[in-house]
Amino acid sequence: MSIAESKEIPQAEPHVLTPHHWVENHADYLFNYAITRISEEEQARDLVQETFLAALERIERFEGRSSERTWLTAILKNKVIDVYRKKSSGLGKNTSSLDAEQQDQDFFDPYDGHWNKAHRPEAFGIETNDPLMNKELKSILQMCMQKLPALWLSVFTMKHMDDEPADLICEALKVTPSNFWVIIHRAKLNLRACLQKNWI
Repeated sequence: MSIAESKEIPQAEPHVLTPHHWVENHADYLFNYAITRISEEEQARDLVQETFLAALERIERFEGRSSERTWLTAILKNKVIDVYRKKSSGLGKNTSSLDAEQQDQDFFDPYDGHWNKAHRPEAFGIETNDPLMNKELKSILQMCMQKLPALWLSVFTMKHMDDEPADLICEALKVTPSNFWVIIHRAKLNLRACLQKNWI
């Protein structure tokens, strides 16, 4: 064995936790993560506090393989999914079948399933390379997302904001694969119509 081959590759130092700096270093980041997925400030703050408490309880299980922020975000992510699960199972607000049906009829004719005239899609005409960076558009998008039925919002957010695989979403929210794709399709249609009505 050569000298070069005998040299050991230095191991990266494991990450360490600094709980007394969590609020200072991570509270704003975690709140922004939560508010973009929950859109209720009080609940988002509660989730951040619950994340810190849960992290303290699990501190001995931290292995140092991920950064402190990544570890805290993973805990928060699971708590957000719990919120989605409660809402989609009828334990949260605006989750009744009547609410979902009314939301659907806002955009589609209940008799033939076609677009209602007032919400028929038009060309966006947004002249910017990155429209989601536009503050006003982001605000309108958040408003439109909150008009979705709770289950649709949960499925859409997990798929398109968190990049979760379909099978994980189906398992977490107790939906079938076929229902998953129907929900994604109809959520996109609703969001498109809402954006066109309120943005253009």
